[in-house]
Amino acid sequence: MTPPTTAAASSSSNQAALDRARKLATVGLILGVFLNALESSVVASAMPSVIQDLRGQALYALPFAAYLLTSTVSSPLWGRGSDIVGRKKLYLAGMALFLLGSVLCGAAQNMGWLIGARALQGLGAGALLSIALTIVGELYTLEQRGRVQAFFSGVWGISGLVGPLLGGWLTETWSWRWTFFVSLPFGVAAFWMVARYLRQSGERREAKLDWGGAALFTAGSGMLIWGLELKQWWAVGAGILILAGALWVESRHSAPLLPMSSLNDRVPRVAFAGNLLAGAAYFGVIAYLPLYAQGVTGRGATAAGAILTPALVGWTLASILAAQLMRRIPLARISQLGFAVLVVVFAALTFTVHSPLWVTSVLGFVVGSGMGFSMLTLLLSAQGAAGKGELGAVTSGVLFARQMGGALGVTVMALLIGEAAIENGGAALAEGLRSAYFLALGLVAVAFVFTLTLRARSVVEQSTPTAP
Repeated sequence: MTPPTTAAASSSSNQAALDRARKLATVGLILGVFLNALESSVVASAMPSVIQDLRGQALYALPFAAYLLTSTVSSPLWGRGSDIVGRKKLYLAGMALFLLGSVLCGAAQNMGWLIGARALQGLGAGALLSIALTIVGELYTLEQRGRVQAFFSGVWGISGLVGPLLGGWLTETWSWRWTFFVSLPFGVAAFWMVARYLRQSGERREAKLDWGGAALFTAGSGMLIWGLELKQWWAVGAGILILAGALWVESRHSAPLLPMSSLNDRVPRVAFAGNLLAGAAYFGVIAYLPLYAQGVTGRGATAAGAILTPALVGWTLASILAAQLMRRIPLARISQLGFAVLVVVFAALTFTVHSPLWVTSVLGFVVGSGMGFSMLTLLLSAQGAAGKGELGAVTSGVLFARQMGGALGVTVMALLIGEAAIENGGAALAEGLRSAYFLALGLVAVAFVFTLTLRARSVVEQSTPTAP
């Protein structure tokens, strides 16, 4: 018989080993998020050199569109798949695809090659953030999860600040190809740490995915995003019709791609709607702030890029603060605070279209802060209310809603601002931006009303999280 003291020491040692493995696996996941965020900002700086070298000026938008399309559309597939076959296997598969796509991008000899490689890279990227956040939802209790996901937000913010500078330096010092190759050491380290320290998570289930509904959803959302990116309105209309059919098919299947069971709960519904509306408002406005800096205030390209920094910093800091506040304040109240801030600041922006650049920068910081408070807490709320076996689908669905909202917002606001105003700048652009701000105000106001229906509950300890 093992003495009690020996058994207690052994148990304590095993728990310490499990805690260490969980932390190291989390570091690997954070590295993956850093890689995902870094890629977007680094590559954007290099694209002018890329198209000049590959002679693809007429196809400038397609490498961006291909990456956005595959990363957005594949995210729900990765999320639901991880609910069925397990998180670790699919996360590593996604990382492998992302790294392979990165190598192929760096080796591209023509624009067709680059566009195809970007599509493959985006397919892998669809797994990195959605499955990582799902794994965190299993490894940690709700209170712990907020602090860990605040690290994810901080890493994303740092990547957004460092990426453009790094991309410019690599392009000028070495070659634009190194903006793709730079991801390899981070990716290999992330892959090894997750493979080594993360235990399989997400129970393997006998359920078979609704492939018919998944195919319809993928085709519909793909056509919608493609149509919005390239202003092909027939594709937009077809995408909406196909998505409606997908929802009808999904609602009648026992293992749908979308988390239909969880969507019967108010909290995930509000989280989805809030991310869709806020994504449209935030990303729709952010896309045109550099244009405002150049076309309205007459500043140069450096100022045009720098105007986005305050919003990114605000989002990062607010996410970190929200993780601290949730110990004492219900998640619903923090979400409501975030949307209240967004309502006030978008209202203020409608009066500042002819103001100095620093005014818009300050308000951009406040917009980012509102997003940081609201987006983190809505995601945590949705994860807490996710139905059994739907954590991955709920997590990826929330992120999908935000990305889809962004694609919708950028396109609709372009129509409001007007092509002539975008090209010519000046007073017409300022007034067009005012219309965009009014639309953003309406969107976040509706989202704020939705969050008022959430019940305020204090953060409580969840059941013991899964060991890594």
